[in-house]
Amino acid sequence: MNNTRFLRRLRRQDIDSPRRVRRANPVVTAVTGITLMSIALTGCASAAVTSDAASSSTSTSQTTATSTESTTDDATTTADTISDTAAAAEAFLATLSDEQREAVLYDYDDETKTTSWSNFPVTFVERAGLNLADLTEEQRAAAMKVLEALLSEKGYATVTGIMNGDQYLLENSSSTEDSLGQYYIAFFGDPTDPSSAYEVQFGGHHLGINATLDGATDEVTFAPTHLGVQPAVYTDEDGNEVEPFDAIYTDAFAFYDSLTAEQQATLTSGDVSMCAPGDTCDFSTGSGLTGADLTDEQRELLLDLIENWSGMADEETTATTRAEIEATLDETVIAWSGETTYDMTTGNGINFSISGPNVYVAFQAQQGSAGADIDGVTTSGWGHVHTIYRDPSNDYANSVEQQASTGMSGGPGGGGPGGGAAPGEQAPSS
Repeated sequence: MNNTRFLRRLRRQDIDSPRRVRRANPVVTAVTGITLMSIALTGCASAAVTSDAASSSTSTSQTTATSTESTTDDATTTADTISDTAAAAEAFLATLSDEQREAVLYDYDDETKTTSWSNFPVTFVERAGLNLADLTEEQRAAAMKVLEALLSEKGYATVTGIMNGDQYLLENSSSTEDSLGQYYIAFFGDPTDPSSAYEVQFGGHHLGINATLDGATDEVTFAPTHLGVQPAVYTDEDGNEVEPFDAIYTDAFAFYDSLTAEQQATLTSGDVSMCAPGDTCDFSTGSGLTGADLTDEQRELLLDLIENWSGMADEETTATTRAEIEATLDETVIAWSGETTYDMTTGNGINFSISGPNVYVAFQAQQGSAGADIDGVTTSGWGHVHTIYRDPSNDYANSVEQQASTGMSGGPGGGGPGGGAAPGEQAPSS
């Protein structure tokens, strides 16, 4: 099938969103170019797209059809997520050669787990595992099935919406960089054994998933995970608006708007921090509004916001993690800077951090497009965001200690205060 016609057919398939009903399906549009087409962002590695890569794009699109049209119902329990993901991983591994299997499998406690993910492009920070660009159509489809099994429908839509934004930049922005659209998959531990602990690592530039699944303890954690987006809003070729972070923005402003004027003043006078993706962190709380300052309703709204990162899998896992975070919410500090109204037509976006014993979330608008400029589309501030989710008490399920990422340190512009920024990237606020 002609690739353009195929994409148009896929983009007519909708997925229900809890925020905007029947909007364009970011799942199907995202994956079409992920395995080979590199995106244009300053700081991204340059790698020429060859004719072989161009032909691979068509097969990648066809892979998407397989992975979306056969999507099954979400898992509802932690055990379901662990067993379903293990089964999908085993099916994926069965498609690989011995050499590929060796490249994608690591020991559970290999420190590469901590050094091979970042918000920097794949040629600045070397990723672990296999590049989806190097896989066959069948192998790519099987790799995406692992994500489908791991994530809820909402989580999968968010992740692939991010990837689709990368593809949109590739096709429409002015930048000449071309590495953003490359994504890698790796396993730490034996993913075919649902009774043991293993980790699924998947990501590229604006995405870094580290999901640890442990059948022995019946636990799933996404700490740490990096979600980013650029642009925040884009339109597909059928004219449908796609906004991968709409749920995050909606929940953030629902929480902010629930506060009294005095609470808002305390919140905005606090210290917004950023623990850089792919780097070590001291999880400083600083000053700001604490969970103890909130009403019961406000606490629930804050937990709803955090769930956009912690609750990417099944209902049971989400509820368990929410309860753990809630248990120490009184000691959790929230700080905010930037705009106070959800209006992307004004200002430069928002920054906030949520730091406590069992959760660390940071959301930071990047004041620069990194060279990915598009007429009429905001690719800075509101339109370029990096976020991080970590658990100070349980990063990587305590299997390894975070080391600085390879190459340039991760994070918005570097590995911490004063870190050297990639061209066009914003240095951390703290």
